[in-house]
Amino acid sequence: MTNTPPPQQFGSDNYSGICPQALEAITRASALGSAPAYGDDPWTRLAEDSIRALFGIDAAVFFVFNGTAANALALATLCPPYCSIIATDIAHAETSERGAPEFFTGGSKLMTPPCPEGKLTPAAIKLCCRKTQSFQASAPAVVTITQPTENGLLYTPEEIRALADVCQEHGLKLHMDGARFANAVAALGCTSAALTWQAGVDVLSFGGTKNGMAMGDAVVFFNRANARGFAERAKQGGQTASKMRFLSAPWLSLIKNGAWLDNARHANESARLFAQKITPIPGIKLAWPVEANSVFVLLPEHPANTLRAQGWRFYTMFGGVARFQFGWDAKPEAIEALVDAVESAMLR
Repeated sequence: MTNTPPPQQFGSDNYSGICPQALEAITRASALGSAPAYGDDPWTRLAEDSIRALFGIDAAVFFVFNGTAANALALATLCPPYCSIIATDIAHAETSERGAPEFFTGGSKLMTPPCPEGKLTPAAIKLCCRKTQSFQASAPAVVTITQPTENGLLYTPEEIRALADVCQEHGLKLHMDGARFANAVAALGCTSAALTWQAGVDVLSFGGTKNGMAMGDAVVFFNRANARGFAERAKQGGQTASKMRFLSAPWLSLIKNGAWLDNARHANESARLFAQKITPIPGIKLAWPVEANSVFVLLPEHPANTLRAQGWRFYTMFGGVARFQFGWDAKPEAIEALVDAVESAMLR
């Protein structure tokens, strides 16, 4: 056991600091002095335009403080209180939002069909629709998918299109929880449009916090008509920042100079580096392929306890799988230190 603290933690990409481009954008916005409040400022308007340009569509764009609000408010805008939302049983909306979707919808329920690999399928959506054909049932109104999934897997554009086709067949809207959307774009090497509206996605919760910003996610409605009521819900839910420019200015900066994608590429590469270095260690197995910036390890209990005693932080999920998450600022020497710690713990 050592009293030396780890050089960097990989429990979550939320641990990372603010990337230089985001911090500089906030500083510049502040240096210019006063500006109109509640989004009526040039930074917010330009940031909205930059997101529209990124996706190549005249979308309605809103900025909120965090991903839970982005998901819950988007779902509430699309789902009446007497309907339901289809999600996987490991979806963030199901496991990690304290009932926020149900709260903001005012009564809708979540339907979580069996999804063994953590990815929603057309068959699962159809199953939910068949189960709610009775007038007494809460019929689905929205499907929500996470990109990448909570267990680190990616939906290809073709898989998303297959889900969207079923949604359209049954009159459902398709929402994407993109807390790590940048990582998905970087990993798949396709355009933002190809992963969203061109594949049939109606609304995206676009994550910024995990990609180098201090806080703030964007909600992007690709059809403006679907956004009706969102601004009012955001205000009611305490998600309309008075000094909105400090949420929006980093978006403008990161998209304009490409840092949003560079940050995601580095995080993905760091995850792959860690996975490559630990897989030769005897007894180490990966629970799922490394497709973005998450590494899930089937780590035995004793080595896991040893790592924690040394000060390493990581989440244990899905009945005992250790998750290591890599952010925009992951340092190679810190990754090497973690690899050494894992190897040492496995040999004890």
